[in-house]
Amino acid sequence: MRHNRAINHLGRQSGHRKAMLANMASSLILSKQIETTVAKAKALRTYVEPLITKSKEDTTHSRRIVFSYLKQKEAVSELFRVVAPKIADRPGGYTRIVRTGFRVGDAADMAIIQLVDFAEGAEAAPEKEVKRASTRRSGRKNQEGEGKTSKSRKANSPKVANENVTKAAPAARKVQAPRKSGNS
Repeated sequence: MRHNRAINHLGRQSGHRKAMLANMASSLILSKQIETTVAKAKALRTYVEPLITKSKEDTTHSRRIVFSYLKQKEAVSELFRVVAPKIADRPGGYTRIVRTGFRVGDAADMAIIQLVDFAEGAEAAPEKEVKRASTRRSGRKNQEGEGKTSKSRKANSPKVANENVTKAAPAARKVQAPRKSGNS
């Protein structure tokens, strides 16, 4: 039972968990978006949002408090110089978690966590339509003048029918030689 388990421990000791969340928060602040598992993204949201709120007030005291959590000078300066002015009027909800599917190796539920005000460029950018080149179709008549193309003439010939039978046969599989053990 989950009695009094307020936070997700993520299967780690407290020191490892705090270091991991500090590194993930710094990466999120510096790159504005990271991909991780859903459980880590939810834990990171509760870790980083109070720090972003603290960055709205640019004082030495708040910088020192944020630095005690992030432990990277570059991330702290990025938070106070770039992120804080952009989110100054937002009352909360600075991050967004977008689920992306399952990881190939272990089928873990993956998500992208991003800073909301910095993801506008990615969402507002119109998708470019790929214009496909039209295929050129030959309108040539047969030299016999029957009106059939060479393609339809080939389909009626018995030689092509034999080729279709050979194509339908399954391809032979390669047989691998047994592996040699390292003891011999």
